[in-house]
Amino acid sequence: MKPILKLYRGYANEQELIVFGHVFRPNTANSYEFEKKRFKNARSIIKMFRVKTIANADVYLEHNGKKIHTKALNDGYFKFCIPLKEELGYGWTDYYVSTYYQGEEIREKGTYIKPYEGNLGFISDIDDTFLISHTRNAFKKLYILLWKNINDRKIFEGVVPHYQALSTAGRNNKDEKNAFFYVSSSEWNLYSFIVKFTKIHELPRAVMLLKDIKTSLMDFFVTGRGNHNHKFDKIKHILEFYPHLKYTLLGDDSQHDPFLYESVCKIFPLTVKAVYIRQTGSSKKPKAAAVLKNIESMGVAVCYFKDSNEAIEHSKKIGLIS
Repeated sequence: MKPILKLYRGYANEQELIVFGHVFRPNTANSYEFEKKRFKNARSIIKMFRVKTIANADVYLEHNGKKIHTKALNDGYFKFCIPLKEELGYGWTDYYVSTYYQGEEIREKGTYIKPYEGNLGFISDIDDTFLISHTRNAFKKLYILLWKNINDRKIFEGVVPHYQALSTAGRNNKDEKNAFFYVSSSEWNLYSFIVKFTKIHELPRAVMLLKDIKTSLMDFFVTGRGNHNHKFDKIKHILEFYPHLKYTLLGDDSQHDPFLYESVCKIFPLTVKAVYIRQTGSSKKPKAAAVLKNIESMGVAVCYFKDSNEAIEHSKKIGLIS
C-alpha cells in the first residue's frame, strides 16, 4: 500500500517560497465523507484523528527545473523554505511534491500564493469567528463536530459579504485579491474540512496555518484546546514575511484572541490597521473590552461586535471597504 502525500496551500514573497504538508501511512488520510449523516459523519471525523504519519520520509519539491530533497519530521510534517533567484508570478500557482514507494513515484499537486502588489493583509481565526463551533462549551463543540455534517454546520450571518468585501478592498481589478490567512488552534487533521467549508460558503481562498497534527483518539477529545502560542508565532511570522502590508486581525472573545492580538499590536505598532472581535456570549466580556480599549489607545481601529453588519459598517467608516 502506497503512502499518502497531503499538501497545503503555500505562500511566497520576493525572496522566498514556503510550501508544506504531511506524509501519511496508507488508508489513514483520505476518503473523508463530510456529507454523511450522523454516525457516518462521526466515523469520518474520528478517522481524521486516527491518522498515522511517516517519520523521516524522503520528500521532493519540483522547483525551477530541479528536484529539491528533504525529509519529513517525526510527525510526518515536511516544509520547504526555498530562497528565490527568479521572479514568481502573482496570484495562485501550482507546485508539485513527490515521494517514492518501492521505486514508484507518488506525486501530488498543491498551490501557493504570491499576493498581488497592494497594501492590505487579513488574518482571521476560524472557530466562532466565522464557523459556529461553541468553543466555550467543550461538550457542545464535540457534539456539533461529530453529529453535524459539513452542510449542517453554520456560518455567522453577514460574515461572507464582509470577508468578500475585505478581500477586494482597495482593488480596481476584482480578479486581484488581498492576502488572506486563516490562523487557528484547530489541528491539521481538519484542513480538508475547513477548505471545503470555506469553499461552500464562498469565503476568500486563504493560506491556512493550523496546529500540529494529532494522531490518537484521546487527542481528539481536546481538539482546538490547550496552548495558543502557536497562533502568536504564526501571526508574527506572517507579519515579518510580508512587512509592507497593513493588517486587519479578525477573531472572537471565546478564547484568547483579544489578548493575542494585543501582543501583536504591541510588537508591530505600525503594521496593524484594525482589530475585529466577535462577541460570542449574551454580553461583552469586561476583560476583552478592556484589552480592546488598550489596543485602540495605540492608534489601531477596534470593533467589538455581535452582528457582522456592525463590522461591515465599521469597515466602511474607517475606509477599509467602500
